[in-house]
Amino acid sequence: MELLQVRVDKKTKERAAAVFESIGMDLSTAVRVFLRKAILVGGIPFEVTNSDKLTVDAMMALEEMRDISEANGNCNMTLEEINEEIAAARRERKRKDE
Repeated sequence: MELLQVRVDKKTKERAAAVFESIGMDLSTAVRVFLRKAILVGGIPFEVTNSDKLTVDAMMALEEMRDISEANGNCNMTLEEINEEIAAARRERKRKDE
């Protein structure tokens, strides 16, 4: 077995690992599957295109929102915690308006 090293930013590696883990596969296995599929199809085993600008923009916006959430330390909040934050902000605004 040969060793293959790939450089990728930490966030991308962590997110990809989480996706593959959710389907019972580690990152190394996922890379091997990708390489084998590439051999079978004789190229990249999916379409590589930038033709859908809306999708690209949406993905970039989601990535930016995720980064902002992580920077603000609220990326792991539950729905209940988010709703309580909103309710507290509304109560505070209402108090100031009175």
